[in-house]
Amino acid sequence: MGHGVSEYLTMAGHVVAWAKTVTDAEDRLPEFHPELMLLDLRLPDGSGLDFLKTLRDQGDRRPAIILTARDQVRDRVAGLNAGADDYLVKPFDLTELAARIRSVTRRALGDRQVTCHGGAILLDFESSVARLAGAEISLTGREWALLELLAHRRGQTVPRQRIEEVLRDIGGNFESNAVEVYIGRIRRKLGHEAIETLRGVGYRLRS
Repeated sequence: MGHGVSEYLTMAGHVVAWAKTVTDAEDRLPEFHPELMLLDLRLPDGSGLDFLKTLRDQGDRRPAIILTARDQVRDRVAGLNAGADDYLVKPFDLTELAARIRSVTRRALGDRQVTCHGGAILLDFESSVARLAGAEISLTGREWALLELLAHRRGQTVPRQRIEEVLRDIGGNFESNAVEVYIGRIRRKLGHEAIETLRGVGYRLRS
């Protein structure tokens, strides 16, 4: 099932990291920085539910969907009480999983509107419109993808490697300095101070 889910989501344009144990997930989480987690409850070395509880206790609020063969109401309630955003019982259709991912991600971004830089910038990802001091700004597909990634983690530093993965997934030519190029283009359109650089770490969208 893991192979099938990973391949399907990769073909759908997601960047996927598959951890087969709790220990593996704990080791890879800081490096991969996932925007959403799919968690099985029964893992070889522990429970996905306990793993999620630990993350929530640590203040980690990234979206999580529980995948499990358990179909009792009490199990679903336990998953939601542990901090899961949704619950999908196996076996499930992959198209339904993709729809659940989209729904949970939309909810995580709230009303899909983000204001930043003292309120001068408005990003409306529902209608794909950016405004600077009320004036609409034109952005390319890659620029939108990069901004949505930063907005999803507003106030947090997004590693350069993660930005590269998102830009590569869109397709087309990709140069080694693509991240710097697109960050520069966005800054020219929205203001240099809109995106902060943390040298050797990544980039952050200013609130």
